[in-house]
Amino acid sequence: MRVGIHYHYIISFILLIFINSCTFKEPVKNHGIIFLENRSEKIFVKKSNKNDVIKIFGQPHTKSLTDKDLWIYIERVLTKGEYHKLGQNVLKTNNVLILKFDKYGILQEKKFLNKDDKNKMAFSDKKTENKLTQKSFIEKFLSSMRTKMYGNK
Repeated sequence: MRVGIHYHYIISFILLIFINSCTFKEPVKNHGIIFLENRSEKIFVKKSNKNDVIKIFGQPHTKSLTDKDLWIYIERVLTKGEYHKLGQNVLKTNNVLILKFDKYGILQEKKFLNKDDKNKMAFSDKKTENKLTQKSFIEKFLSSMRTKMYGNK
């Protein structure tokens, strides 16, 4: 009888170790600058300059192609989903900070977008026609002739 009691203590001790090793922190994957919203409150329009921004955020993730004074910073946080999501990654936060500077490097405009703001954006339904990839009459004629020649074999 005493041997069975010892096994009971050993099994409960092993279970206690396994339960203690489990953490209740959710697994998180960060991309970009963490706490972007908190850091954005440290810069001020018409007071902060490019050097202040670089000190707080570092170099920008991207700059505009047409305007080198438009800087964009990104924060993206993914976490594991609930059991009904089967452990797939779920987007927890997705923030974007857009900064516009003048020619002297002083911050002129600051726009902060979160996950909900981006869902409200409207996109144009217009389609762009690409005239570079369109075939000429001769190319269309020759390709149709080629398909007719090889189609009979």
